[in-house]
Amino acid sequence: MANQSSSSYPILCASFNQDTSCFAIGTKDGFKIFDSNTGRLCYERAIGAFVIVEMLFSSSLLAIVGAGEEPSLSPRRLCLFNTTTGTALRELNFLTSILAVRMNKKRLVVILQDKTYVYDINSLGILDTIDTIPNLKGLCAFSPSLEGCFLALPASISKGSVLLYNVMDLHLHCEIDAHRAPLAAMALSSNGTYIATASEQGTIIRVHLVSEATKSYSFRRGTYPSTIYSLSFGPSTQLPDILVGTSSSGSVHAFSLGFSIYQSRSKRSGSFLGSIIPGSVTDALDPAHHDVLHNAAPAGVKSYAVIRKVDKVADTSTSEIVACRFVTGCCL
Repeated sequence: MANQSSSSYPILCASFNQDTSCFAIGTKDGFKIFDSNTGRLCYERAIGAFVIVEMLFSSSLLAIVGAGEEPSLSPRRLCLFNTTTGTALRELNFLTSILAVRMNKKRLVVILQDKTYVYDINSLGILDTIDTIPNLKGLCAFSPSLEGCFLALPASISKGSVLLYNVMDLHLHCEIDAHRAPLAAMALSSNGTYIATASEQGTIIRVHLVSEATKSYSFRRGTYPSTIYSLSFGPSTQLPDILVGTSSSGSVHAFSLGFSIYQSRSKRSGSFLGSIIPGSVTDALDPAHHDVLHNAAPAGVKSYAVIRKVDKVADTSTSEIVACRFVTGCCL
């Protein structure tokens, strides 16, 4: 879907909303919102180039940042835009370019190169300012749940340390030394239980339990270095969590958390079935709890993948659940 758009509208940014029901793209001409299930165009606005388009769930509120090609679309200006009325609600101006924006129903987080600002999303009153290391790419992760709302930021330029900040209580939660090399990608589960990280080397993906700052899982993506473009957890269910990642090789990787624990509970050797979009595929995860969909995207093209849905699949010979089916979507 996004490939078709990119031929006539070069994509400057792409992002999924908090529940992955929609995704938004920014182009040279404006921005568009699509339904993740069907690819249907839900909204579009041609008012100039945008490098950040973030949705607040499926509401009419967008946070948009221009590419700077026009004075009114400065990369230092954040606009809160109402898609219903087609008007700007509020604007926030900063001294340097905005690199990332994250939101939930109570907080607005703005990432700059060396500072992060936390706002009350209703009043736009500033709640806290976090001084950070130089974060040239605006790397961050955010869990939108109000009960486990955390923000993750790089804590070092020389190694893969991550700072975890409690966004609702406004205090530093912990710092985790996850990798020897600097961070390239990270993601928080939607309920704030886990954080996944990958370094610039891109061979190992590690998952830590946020509450205790302890390493829970390590997954090998591959033997040769590769750039990890995105990491994303599936929706939290009673089944083991699933983590997906995309890389510069063009592959989508799926990892199962707690697979061996789930196997012992079911008392049989179950499998996880992957139904992946684009290119519907069903395959069993290997013993390393790792499945790969090759050539999901052109090599070297930045891609994103999310898990839209996790289905329980029952064996006909037993009432126990032995597998799950997951669906992912990619924006290129």
